[in-house]
Amino acid sequence: MLAPIRCRSHRCVCFSAGSSQSRFEEIRKSDRAAAQRLATEPYSSSSEDEDEDEDDVKRKRKCSVYLSVCSGDTDVRLLEKTRHYLHEVCQSGGVTCLICIASVRRTQPVWSCVACYCIFHITCIQKWAKDSIFLVSSVTDEDFGKKDHPWPCPKCRYEYSPHQTPTRYYCYCGKEAEPAPDPWLLPHSCGQVCEREFKPSCGHRCLLLCHPGPCPPCPKMVSVSCLCGKSSRVPRRCSAKAWSCAQTCRRTLPCQIHTCANTCHAGDCAPCPRVSLQMCACGRQRTERPCASPEWHCDQVCGHPLSCGNHTCERVCHTGVCGECPRAGNRSCSCGKTKSVLPCTVDVPTCGDTCGKKLDCGLHTCSMRCHRGACETCRQEVEKTCRCGRYSKLMPCHKEYLCESKCNKTRACSRHQCKRKCCPGNCPPCDMGCGRMLGCRNHKCPSVCHQGSCYPCPEMVEVRCDCGSTMISVPCGREKSTKPPRCKELCRYPPSCHHSSQEQHRCHFGPCPPCKQPCQRPLAGCVHLCPAPCHDQVLVKALLAGPWEQPSTPAFVRMALPCPSCMVPIPTACLGEHEVSPVPCHTRGPFSCGRSCGRNLACGNHTCILECHHVTAVPNSDKTKAGQECEQCEEGCSKPRPAGCTHPCALACHLGNCPPCRLMVRQRCHCKISSLYIECFTSADEQGKQLLSSCQNQCPKQLGCGHRCKLLCHPGECDQSCSQRVKVKCPCKRIKKEFPCSRVRSENDLVVCDETCRELQKKHAEVTYTLTLCVFQAELEAFEKRQKGRRKKNRKVTEMETEEGVWHRYKLHLLLAICGILLAVAAFYN
Repeated sequence: MLAPIRCRSHRCVCFSAGSSQSRFEEIRKSDRAAAQRLATEPYSSSSEDEDEDEDDVKRKRKCSVYLSVCSGDTDVRLLEKTRHYLHEVCQSGGVTCLICIASVRRTQPVWSCVACYCIFHITCIQKWAKDSIFLVSSVTDEDFGKKDHPWPCPKCRYEYSPHQTPTRYYCYCGKEAEPAPDPWLLPHSCGQVCEREFKPSCGHRCLLLCHPGPCPPCPKMVSVSCLCGKSSRVPRRCSAKAWSCAQTCRRTLPCQIHTCANTCHAGDCAPCPRVSLQMCACGRQRTERPCASPEWHCDQVCGHPLSCGNHTCERVCHTGVCGECPRAGNRSCSCGKTKSVLPCTVDVPTCGDTCGKKLDCGLHTCSMRCHRGACETCRQEVEKTCRCGRYSKLMPCHKEYLCESKCNKTRACSRHQCKRKCCPGNCPPCDMGCGRMLGCRNHKCPSVCHQGSCYPCPEMVEVRCDCGSTMISVPCGREKSTKPPRCKELCRYPPSCHHSSQEQHRCHFGPCPPCKQPCQRPLAGCVHLCPAPCHDQVLVKALLAGPWEQPSTPAFVRMALPCPSCMVPIPTACLGEHEVSPVPCHTRGPFSCGRSCGRNLACGNHTCILECHHVTAVPNSDKTKAGQECEQCEEGCSKPRPAGCTHPCALACHLGNCPPCRLMVRQRCHCKISSLYIECFTSADEQGKQLLSSCQNQCPKQLGCGHRCKLLCHPGECDQSCSQRVKVKCPCKRIKKEFPCSRVRSENDLVVCDETCRELQKKHAEVTYTLTLCVFQAELEAFEKRQKGRRKKNRKVTEMETEEGVWHRYKLHLLLAICGILLAVAAFYN
């Protein structure tokens, strides 16, 4: 469905498949209303006043799209083709050049075929035309390039002459050369009205804007009569102006006897289909012949006397005059070499020359003298090749040479050999019968021997139901795979079970379906009837008679099965009298419900765990107590132990409380060093348990100060208040005193230096200063000595040895001794 898109510049209208449907419906309704208005107005848009309306229509429809062609009485195929080309051009990349297989852009020069309207690049089509003309000329012309050969369209092969090769880029309608690309116009369009003549030509021109593809059917309204011209003129679309009034034509047919009995039609009337008495051309015979072919000739010779008065016309039935006598005028002899003028009653004599006419062989001439009648057969010997071309032989020219060799080629059937003598290679079709078995496997192929598969069997076979009352016909061979027809008759077989009558069912093949009626036979051992379905004819897998038989596919036989056990429920109490449950009739009697007995044993702590069983009843006794048939309690005591005791009671299951535990227990002390063997203290209090768990040795744990705990083995954390005596010195390490460890950790400055300590510190500082000066002096002297000992390498100076003093000789030893003394003094005061 197409809808118009009007440009903002009011110059172009193009079709778009995605336009609004409502817009399309509005334009379509307006066009239909205009057509209805034209039909009711007194004047019609005929071809007489078309010229004066042409300019007005152009002005009004200059920027509109003609969509009324969508009405139902137009050529939908042509309209769809126009819509297709418009859609492709409007769509980006929708047009592809079939020569270079590339998309045609809106800015590229193009050329379109006038026959198929396919669009190509103009450079591509120019190269195509040049190459096509060159290729044809190079193959066909002896004088290459001197003839003008046409070139074809790459798509539809419509031929163009060489001077029709495009040289310039034109719009679709051909009015404007090199049209400038406009974003508001259809690509490659000039934006003007198309004005191309419609095909087939009707005198009108296209009113669409310049567009690709064929012009749509002519939308003009014209006043036309029907095809036979009897009805009055009515307004119709020009593209659908041919219409039939549905009345009988009644025009006189060419036979001039009957009239046309067809309904209103276009063109000449059909030949007369009737038969009438027609006279032959000579007028001697009359016979019934179709009126469509009145001229006919009988088989009698004309016989009219000719103008010479001596001969009659020898022509068969003809029209017109008979003509002159064929023996009048100049006549030639039999060979045609001599001419003479003789009366028509005198025969022309032979000339005596050699005949020279071509014989029937077409190779030789007649060697006899001029003679009347046909020439004799050619008897000249020539070397002839046989028909198959294998042998040659000298023979009379009029005889055909056939050798005796037989053709060994296979005929078209691909089954039999030709076997024809001297076969030239064009073996005839096989004339033998096919005889192959058809697909039905019942008949053979009756056709002549052929290649490929045979036709299906033409025979039909009847397939009947079991009783024969219903039948269908199927092709031969399908009777085995075709299901028998469904028969509506009831099965007539007697029942195969003990019932007097069987259930009604349709006619069928094979055995009747199993009887589904209740058995109703009395069961053995009770008064109930068998409720199961009839089991007189049950399919059972047959067993092998012995191990020597080979196993084969399972074979089933029909046999009667015994009635199943009676399943009627009967209320019955269990052995232990726990419940009353319905039990099948065939198993009625005391039964075990599967529960535990549950009676209290003699120990008073447990119950009998045996499955429900019979217990001998004792008069006036409690039914909850265990009897002789119940089990004896053999379990140990399971009563709970006192808190802290993990040992089981050593006695068997008993009544009353358990005795106290006397077992020895191995246990770690509080400090986890020693293992103690003590009696299970289930009756001791908390303080007693802690005392029993102590090894009575000193606690091995260390306190936070680093000393060992002084308490005996105890539970929990140790007391951090340490009472051990610790020595404390003054800052100069000369005065020493003892204090408790806890006091030393909590208090500071317990021992302070006195005056004596201060004097010793002062002396120590002086000695340290003196020692430092000595070390500095020694380093200075060593530096000066190194400076004096340096000499340049190019000088030779005699060094004078000087005698060193005692200080310089033993300086190092003295310094080491002084340093040792000072260190000893410092260590003493510290």
